[in-house]
Amino acid sequence: MRAIFGPAANLGVKITLLLAAALMAAGLLFWWWWPGASYARHLRTVVEQPVPFSHQHHVAGLGIDCRFCHSSVELSADAGLPPTHTCMTCHSQIWTNAALLAPVRESFARDRPIVWRRITDLPDYVYFNHGIHIAKGVGCSSCHGDVASMALTYKARSLTMEFCLDCHRSPGRNLRPRSAIFDTAWQRTAHTPSPAALLALYHVPDRVLTDCSLCHR
Repeated sequence: MRAIFGPAANLGVKITLLLAAALMAAGLLFWWWWPGASYARHLRTVVEQPVPFSHQHHVAGLGIDCRFCHSSVELSADAGLPPTHTCMTCHSQIWTNAALLAPVRESFARDRPIVWRRITDLPDYVYFNHGIHIAKGVGCSSCHGDVASMALTYKARSLTMEFCLDCHRSPGRNLRPRSAIFDTAWQRTAHTPSPAALLALYHVPDRVLTDCSLCHR
């Protein structure tokens, strides 16, 4: 009796099974890799805002300190966003009729806050406190990049769990002198105190900084 399936059919089944296994492996790899990919994390992607605010102009150009707008960054878990009257401190006197600033004037006149779009996007189950990081010598640019050079703000760091753990496992190398905390262009030099000296300066506790409960509460 003649066989129903010939040698070619056997070869086709083997190829099909191999392709199915390869597709399954590729799917699992993509599922593992995708959440941390730069595209998925929106790295270096400018977020469109109601007003195209330029840190490059205000900070690098005019020398405005971070804390002028983010007034709670040293004391609170949240860095805070400036209320409209902070913007109008200057813009009630300069660029008073600029079309670009119409949303700011409208917000001030109606006493309604501007709805800014979030750039950093930590999940709700992650607890992060700006105040304690500033108090322990972590600079703004460690998490936000060189914001002062950004004409339009974008996310410069992945802010994944791996990113945070990398710092928490060895915090000393990520600390800086107090005078450099708000300098987003600061770089370590030969005159910078050693990581051990900075740990002692900021009295970083001798505890396991990778405990789950520090960030997941």
